[in-house]
Amino acid sequence: MLNKIIGIAVSNKLIIGLLVVALICYGSYELTRLPIDAVPDITNNQVQVITVAPSFGATDIERLVTFPIEQANSNISGLKEIRSFSRFGLSLVTIVFDDATDIYWARQQVSERLLKVQTIIPQGIGTPELGPISTGLGEIYQYVVRPKEGYEHRYNETDLRTIQDWIVRRQLLGVKGVAEVSSLGGKLKQFSIEIDPQKLLSYNITINDVFTALENNNQNTGGAYIEKGPTVLYIRSEGLVENLDDIENIAVKSLADGQPLFIRDVADVKTSFATRYGAMTYNDKGEVSGAVVMMLKGANSSEVIKNVKQRVAQIQKTLPEGVVIEPFLDRTKMVNNAIGTVEKTCLKGH
Repeated sequence: MLNKIIGIAVSNKLIIGLLVVALICYGSYELTRLPIDAVPDITNNQVQVITVAPSFGATDIERLVTFPIEQANSNISGLKEIRSFSRFGLSLVTIVFDDATDIYWARQQVSERLLKVQTIIPQGIGTPELGPISTGLGEIYQYVVRPKEGYEHRYNETDLRTIQDWIVRRQLLGVKGVAEVSSLGGKLKQFSIEIDPQKLLSYNITINDVFTALENNNQNTGGAYIEKGPTVLYIRSEGLVENLDDIENIAVKSLADGQPLFIRDVADVKTSFATRYGAMTYNDKGEVSGAVVMMLKGANSSEVIKNVKQRVAQIQKTLPEGVVIEPFLDRTKMVNNAIGTVEKTCLKGH
């Protein structure tokens, strides 16, 4: 048999030569697509369920949130173990599956059970959500959003965080292979309504009346249409709050004399920021904002980083004047150094 193969190869040199060239070209192409990484991800299949429950202690979160989630997911096929921890304001449940289980199938099973769990968890505590499809080794790119020299006084911490969340993050989430972009630093902008309890008592209203007024006066409504000759006029009412003045002018109730009582009469409305648990600084030049880009589990880190860099260059053109995106962690450098070390070792070994 082997002699026949050799004979065919000798008698058809041109065809065999073309096949060898085609094989070399194909091998070279596939070589460029190899998912080479300096830190191979050997993490098992995990699905994380995260529940944010502000103002609740660890004991209440364990009893009302963590335990029901564990019970609901304890009989899924392919389950290996369930780990969890409960702390002030946070519940984290990690559901581990065997290697033969498809991660997307596992997430679907967990999602179906969370629908039932949401009916058990008391209203107002928190809503369980699935974590991103990433692992602890998925941090491939980190950057800061900072003002250029000479623009430090134009952009404060709140402005930088707003730019990060509403401009940079939203565009990076569309990059192929990116699982999550976790924002860091800055001040998360909020509209603060600081109610004066004495004024509530003087007008004989409760804080629930204020909540109800805010909820009912912050929505758009639609209607039918009016025919006017050959045209049709659609009816639509816009009631979404757009600025501080809109909040201040929301009516809470009507007084005895028929005059409306507004939010501004019982509270101070101002721009504020969420409770902070840390800060992000840059070279001792003040606070900045930034983010960590998480890669999808099993993706090619080199390819994902390349896509992220291309998108960052595009995003930079859309940022306000004086704001720049500056990376400070790039896994590409580590991968290239690791490959260079392997090449030198192999050459010296030969």
